[in-house]
Amino acid sequence: MTQDKTAIRNAATVIVMRDRATAPRILMGQRGAKAAFMPNKFVFPGGAVDAEDAQVPLSRPLPALCETRLGEDSPAGLAHPLAVAAIRELWEETGLILGARGDWAEPPADWRSFAATGHVPDASGLQFVFRAITPPGRPRRFDARFFLVDAEALATDPDDFSAASDELSHLQWIGLDALRNFDMPFITEVVLAEIAARAHEVGPPASVPFFRNDDEESLFLRLNGTALPD
Repeated sequence: MTQDKTAIRNAATVIVMRDRATAPRILMGQRGAKAAFMPNKFVFPGGAVDAEDAQVPLSRPLPALCETRLGEDSPAGLAHPLAVAAIRELWEETGLILGARGDWAEPPADWRSFAATGHVPDASGLQFVFRAITPPGRPRRFDARFFLVDAEALATDPDDFSAASDELSHLQWIGLDALRNFDMPFITEVVLAEIAARAHEVGPPASVPFFRNDDEESLFLRLNGTALPD
């Protein structure tokens, strides 16, 4: 069946931060020149949720507050596959593992390389910090949830990208004060401003920014336990 390229797909994006207490740095990579979505731009690892992600077990779940915020203005049961997709995309695009030691009964095809490392995905270090829907008129549209995670939660060396795919090039840790020198999408700049403001915060945010782009209007909202406008 042919996929509708104009449909809005649920997606997960991962912002990995290291040296948070001293000189925070963020992991980013560059998309290819021929990419249909945001070519040549420096972005965070991330991508669309796959159908199999809902069936993948987690060794530890998301923090309860993050799961609650992810459930607002969203279909029921989406928090789990979003967390799984975030961990899968991080692995595929950077070769970094967010997981705990464990065995799989029978991993889905997209997870066989991850399972072969002897890890089961662990979502306990992920913090839901931002949500944005791609504006109308773009070649791809995503309802993206952005997750912040500290590099200390990784099960592997944060400088080892040897297992990464070739989807992102020039993978590197970039200081928050140097990010202005890189060509990034507008929404990435907005998210980074939010991250910089809470770089030294430890727990997940109680209020999560939501940049909602509908066909009629764009709204900058907050997911904080109150009803959103229709």
